[in-house]
Amino acid sequence: MKTAEEFFTRAEKILRALELLLPRKRDQELKSALAWKWRKGKHFSELEAISDLNKIDLDDLLHIDRQKNTLVQNTKQFLEDLPANNVLLWGPRGTGKSSLVRALLNGYVNRGLRLIEVDRHDLIDLPEIIERIKSEKFKFIIYCDDLSFNEDDETYRALKTVLDGSVRATPKNVLIYATSNRRHLLPENQQDNQKSQVINGELHLDEAIEEKISLSERFGLWLSFHPLDQNRYLDIVNHWLTAFGANENQIQDAKKEALQWALSRGSRSGRSANQFARDWLGRSKLKDIESC
Repeated sequence: MKTAEEFFTRAEKILRALELLLPRKRDQELKSALAWKWRKGKHFSELEAISDLNKIDLDDLLHIDRQKNTLVQNTKQFLEDLPANNVLLWGPRGTGKSSLVRALLNGYVNRGLRLIEVDRHDLIDLPEIIERIKSEKFKFIIYCDDLSFNEDDETYRALKTVLDGSVRATPKNVLIYATSNRRHLLPENQQDNQKSQVINGELHLDEAIEEKISLSERFGLWLSFHPLDQNRYLDIVNHWLTAFGANENQIQDAKKEALQWALSRGSRSGRSANQFARDWLGRSKLKDIESC
C-alpha cells in the first residue's frame, strides 16, 4: 500500500514538472488582447495579456506638444509601412515619458497598434519575443520603461544588437520604444572624461564613453522631457481637477495646496499634478460625505 502511494506521489510530481515544460497557451491572446507583458519563469516564458489598460488619452498630456507630435508622426509612419525609427524618451521622473507611450496605444489601437512591455532584465529575450510576433498582422511596439544599465550589466548588449547590430533584419512590424532618466542609459563618470584626449585639435573620446554613447545612438529618435515651470504645472493640475469633476471654485481653492504639494515632492511634473488632483479632490469629496 505504501509503495503504491509513493509511486503515485512521485508520478504526480513528474507530471507537474512536465507541465511546466510544456508551451503555455501559446499566445492565443495575440488575436484578442491589445497589450502584453513578457513573463519569464524558471521553466517557461510567455506573453501575458494585459486586461486593464491605462485609460489616459493623448489630449490629457499637456505641455509636451513637441515630443507628442514627433512620436505620433513616427508611429503613423510605422502603421503605414513607411520607414520609422526606434525611439528613446529620456528625462526626469514624472515628466510624461511613460504616459505618452501608453496614450499612444489608446489612440491608435484601432489602426492595428499593439504593445508588449518588457522589463530591463528580460531584454536578453528580445530575439525570442520578435520571433513570436514577426508573422502577426499587427504592428508591435516593444516597450521598456525606466531603462538604464549598470557598468557590469551585459543585458544592454542584447538590446544593442536588436536595435542595429545584427545581420538579421528586424521585422517591419516591430519597433522599440524605451524611456529612461539617463540620456545615454549607462552611468557616466568623471574619470571617463579624464581619459579622453585631444590629438591634432580633434577630441578623441575614451572607449568607455564611446561604448556608453553607442547604445543610445542606435535609437533613431531621441525625445527629451523637462520639468515644468509653475504656470504649466498649475495648468495641468487644473486639467486633472476638471477631469475628476471639480468646479471652478474648487480649482481656485486648490491652487495654494497644489504648489505646496509640488514643493514637498521636490518636483513640478505631470505625475505630481495628477497625484495632487486625485488626493485633493478625494479628500474634499470625502469631507462632504462625512458632513452629511
